[in-house]
Amino acid sequence: MDEETWPATQRPSRIREVQAGRLSWTSVDVLDLEGGDGRPLRDALESFGVQVNYLPIGQPRHFVAALDGSRTVAPYVILCCHGDEGRVLLDELAPEIAAHQPFNGSAGPEDVRAHLRLPGSVVINNGCETGDPRLADAFLDAGASAYIAPSGAPFGYASVFAPLFLFYELTEQRTLTEAVTRLRAHDGELGMWEMRHRH
Repeated sequence: MDEETWPATQRPSRIREVQAGRLSWTSVDVLDLEGGDGRPLRDALESFGVQVNYLPIGQPRHFVAALDGSRTVAPYVILCCHGDEGRVLLDELAPEIAAHQPFNGSAGPEDVRAHLRLPGSVVINNGCETGDPRLADAFLDAGASAYIAPSGAPFGYASVFAPLFLFYELTEQRTLTEAVTRLRAHDGELGMWEMRHRH
């Protein structure tokens, strides 16, 4: 059997594109903020045939530099972070460093609108309460095509599993809407993730 015929005999999956010679079928920017779950997520996503740009974020200006449009933002962005009341939490900094940041402590809707540019990217946020509609709308206003995040406070490992579940579904050629529907149906914890679209 020749190389072009063989993939057609296998069950459908985006991984077939990688088996046929592509380096990946999509790319993801994984921003590892205070949450620290980015490294295991990176390893798992790479096994799905996804190119991962791992970006450790130590300061608010790193967060801005990663997503302000000065570099090409990947089609998917995953924010590995903690959240609270519709804000992305960032590490507290020494006063000497904090004085030079665009914002400090957390990023809310006003900070996202002022500093981020996400042309067409799908943003997946795993921080607690980051599914707040005001924060979601800010990411959409900054150019995201969709924003997926939990409305409540899921337990820790649910926040690691949610993006993996979504990318499993996407690798299996489901649409983003189908993937989110299946994620939400899995159980009550994953049911907290909600998706908002640009209108």
